[in-house]
Amino acid sequence: MIALESHAEGVVLPVRAHPGARANSIRGEQNGALKVAVTQAPEKGKANKAIIELLAKQLRLRKSQLELLSGETSGAKRILVRGLSADDLRDRIRTATSDP
Repeated sequence: MIALESHAEGVVLPVRAHPGARANSIRGEQNGALKVAVTQAPEKGKANKAIIELLAKQLRLRKSQLELLSGETSGAKRILVRGLSADDLRDRIRTATSDP
């Protein structure tokens, strides 16, 4: 199960990033984090931007609702999701990972 954390502005989503993948996708859960793959290389923030764009699209959020809190140069990232409860975010993740 993904270890979502409460935050004053929403929910903190732990993400395990895999830059340089063949396709952009959410690949489920890994060690309490959402596993995300993006095609962008991890240089000059390109992969981080691609992760935010992918999460916004797949979880039906505005990019402005997402903010990278930590892990700018690491594969383990923490992303603040504003304006959603943990239950709402969990439902959106479930929907995104179950779509064919």
